[in-house]
Amino acid sequence: MDSMESLFSLRGHVGLVTGASSGLGVECARALAIAGADVALMARRADRLEALSAELREKYRVKALAVAADVTVDADLEKALERAVAELGKVDILVNNAGIAPVGSAQKISREVWEQTLAVNLTAPMMLAQKVARRLIVNKMPGRIINITSVLGQVASSLYRIPAYIASKAALANLTRELAVEWAPYGILVNSIAPGWLSTEMTELGLEQPEQRQRMELFTPLGRIGRPEELRGAIIFLASPAASYVTGSMLAVDGGYQAW
Repeated sequence: MDSMESLFSLRGHVGLVTGASSGLGVECARALAIAGADVALMARRADRLEALSAELREKYRVKALAVAADVTVDADLEKALERAVAELGKVDILVNNAGIAPVGSAQKISREVWEQTLAVNLTAPMMLAQKVARRLIVNKMPGRIINITSVLGQVASSLYRIPAYIASKAALANLTRELAVEWAPYGILVNSIAPGWLSTEMTELGLEQPEQRQRMELFTPLGRIGRPEELRGAIIFLASPAASYVTGSMLAVDGGYQAW
């Protein structure tokens, strides 16, 4: 690895990104395409996926596939993965990005909301990682799995009451470590990225409130909200040959939020 190309190129690889219809999922897909990977895009909003896949093909000259699927439905996951493999040849990079963050205090949250949050944020990443890893192991291929967690998987929220989200992201962070240990013998590297306050569809309502935005900026050492595209470098690094000795790690992209 003695050149930029050999360190960070993803040419010849195929990534699958969940939650790719908006926010950080879009940036994860763009990052993989920038580095040369072909990309399968998974989410429920098919029209947005089609628009993004067209953008990736035209701008980055990679293959891009839109696959409408609900990550909480096992049959959807299986069909989506089968289609990605059939049309793109393989999937050796998985980015588990899909997530929801319902607001509601611990004393009021319903079982239904709690279980739905865990289904999207924790169970779906596990099931999809399992399906991808099984194929890689059978075919004796190495791979990369990147789970998008959150700084709020490491600390409590001082701004919103989101117990289900925080619990699910904390669990996903530790699940990442377990999968890294179990799949290391097969050359499958599993890491997580913990974003801080980035400007996305999920955070836009809070950012529109001056007091809430001020609190986000106040508790971020860099003193500003992050741009979604600032996640790209972390994605490329963890998916690339440059991270060949990195597994079971969490990379914070948070403006220093956890450094206080």
